[in-house]
Amino acid sequence: MNYADIKTIDIQDGTGIRVSIYVSGCHFHCKGCHNKEAWDYNYGKRFDNETINYIIDLMNHDYIAGLSILGGEPLEPTNQQELVSLVKKVKETYPNKNIWCYTGYDFDKDVLGKMYREFPFTKEFLDKIDIMVDGEFVEEKKLVDLKFRGSTNQRKIDVQESIKNGKTIELKFGDENRYEQAKNQKVSVFKQFEKETSFV
Repeated sequence: MNYADIKTIDIQDGTGIRVSIYVSGCHFHCKGCHNKEAWDYNYGKRFDNETINYIIDLMNHDYIAGLSILGGEPLEPTNQQELVSLVKKVKETYPNKNIWCYTGYDFDKDVLGKMYREFPFTKEFLDKIDIMVDGEFVEEKKLVDLKFRGSTNQRKIDVQESIKNGKTIELKFGDENRYEQAKNQKVSVFKQFEKETSFV
């Protein structure tokens, strides 16, 4: 596995201040993707034990809340197998720090419904993931100030509770009500405009 980038300070891809790794390789090729170079599995630098140790060192500060794993696509099977050693090492070293993972796969259908049942390395990987943001980026559903996601279809999943319950446990980002209210306000303003501009 290769990786495209490692951010030493990241406040966009999860709660608190984080370290983030962007892995290479993705087959989704979402329209409007901001990281197209990472579609190529051979892009960037080789991920190895030295990379893991570097990330562990970067996380060795009280102000670092956790690790975020993005792409590319972390849940491509070849990438998952490589990432198992990273998430295990992070949890072993920092048991109180959380791990977020972003994927274009659907958590219900693809992750719990298929990968988790078929691949032992998926079980090993998910066992160490706290939050997963799932779903392909949909440019038509993009809102620039969404919290920790690119488009409104993407969900925040409590991975451990989902595994425990055998069904997807979805968490809220905290911005849903704001956008629902905005939609309703637009409708009411439009209706008011219709009344005021009647030519009867």
